[in-house]
Amino acid sequence: MKSHNRFFQYLATGLLLVSSAVFAQTPDQATAPDVLIKMVVTDVMTSVKADPDIQKGNIPKIVDLVEKKIVPYTDMRRTTEMAMGPNWKKATPEQQAQLVTEFKNLLIRTYSGALSQLRDQTVQFKALRAAPDDKEVVVKTVVIGRGDPVPLDYRLEKTANGWKVYDMNIMGVWLVEAYRNQFANQISQNGVEGLVKFLQERNKQLATAKPAN
Repeated sequence: MKSHNRFFQYLATGLLLVSSAVFAQTPDQATAPDVLIKMVVTDVMTSVKADPDIQKGNIPKIVDLVEKKIVPYTDMRRTTEMAMGPNWKKATPEQQAQLVTEFKNLLIRTYSGALSQLRDQTVQFKALRAAPDDKEVVVKTVVIGRGDPVPLDYRLEKTANGWKVYDMNIMGVWLVEAYRNQFANQISQNGVEGLVKFLQERNKQLATAKPAN
């Protein structure tokens, strides 16, 4: 459980920490993927530092922050589909929509708990290696804190609405892979509807949990 929590703390750290550069503009459809990551984390961390309630673990405020400043730059449908694997096609359109919503809420709640624990970490961004016509890229970063540096990579796809994050690699494990076996086990035991209910129950538990501070 501790390693699982640590995994998601680094996940949140990677999404939410600021680099040394400061960006005043807002990402748009033309924003390069590496620049997008820097802009988003800078914007979020600035907001965190300016709000004592968020630093104290105010879950509603953190959830609102993530919804407004991170979710628009992700492709949760693709993330959910990849985590489901072949089982995605077994779900009805209604179940697919439910799964996307519940999985998104689960990740937001996970970010919320870790975000309140962030303090002095920073992120170093590596040079992007990609061709101009690439439709998918990996943005590599390193999280610097009190312990050993932690590599953290973002996988993005180019969409009609700009670059979107759909997977992340933390400590050598991709986010999608971390959930794939769990989802498959739930479906094998209780079907797709069982997975939907499992995610709903987990989100209820996280919504009522007290901050770890």
